[in-house]
Amino acid sequence: MPVYRAADGAELFYDEVGEGAPVVFISGGAARHPSYLGDLAGAGADRRRLTVHLRGVGRSPLPADETAASWWAQGDDLDALRVHLGLDRLDIVAHSAGTRVATAFAARHPERVGRLVLVTPPVAHLVDEPSDTAAIAARRAGDAAFQRAFAHLSTPAPLDDEADFAAWDAATAAAGYAHWGETERAHATVGTRAVPAARAYFSSPAPEAFAALLAETDAPVLVIAGAEDALTGCAPVVAAARLFRHGESIVLADCGHYPWIEQPAAFRAAVEEFLVR
Repeated sequence: MPVYRAADGAELFYDEVGEGAPVVFISGGAARHPSYLGDLAGAGADRRRLTVHLRGVGRSPLPADETAASWWAQGDDLDALRVHLGLDRLDIVAHSAGTRVATAFAARHPERVGRLVLVTPPVAHLVDEPSDTAAIAARRAGDAAFQRAFAHLSTPAPLDDEADFAAWDAATAAAGYAHWGETERAHATVGTRAVPAARAYFSSPAPEAFAALLAETDAPVLVIAGAEDALTGCAPVVAAARLFRHGESIVLADCGHYPWIEQPAAFRAAVEEFLVR
């Protein structure tokens, strides 16, 4: 497995497939093993695709100083990967909580961002747009599995015990999808979360000027929202595109938090068109 060295000397790992210009994939969770990304519906199939193992996830170790594994600090790890690859800029596709690392990189190294794709990002901390998750949930009034899962989201995730967290994760899984069929149920079981890494992920806050820092990048940014995403909502995700000078958004219909699973053709087309534009 390929490895690179971070600024603090830590050895960090990534998966690599394909040839051509590199594009970096970042998983969410927080701290979920990137196996749940699969091949992202083939997006970037003509590129050298690098899927990072964030600190404490997969092969990458969790540091003794947990703040080094915060999403904000890991923005610098992406710059170390860029240097390792010998690139002036990184193209990045990040999902959910992984978009925090991608935006930390953009805020800390705005001149080093190539193209940035943010897939269903949790952006309540960045935008003023009211959440529409209640309206999305109301449209699923007759879906018992969804309603049970959505109600369970109001219970805080137990980050002190791996078994308790796994049970909470399973109980809330159906809320992440527009449908809860065989494909969605199977996908929900892929990619366990590293609970210690999840705790460390949120151990260090971003600066108060975070949103202003994001506006400094000249990179093109695509934000992808699911019209039926009851985890992040749709309206706040669309609003996140306005944080960037060259931001744009696309809403995928009949789609929850994992668009490459529920709308693979539309998702791939959107990402491919943006990356090659």
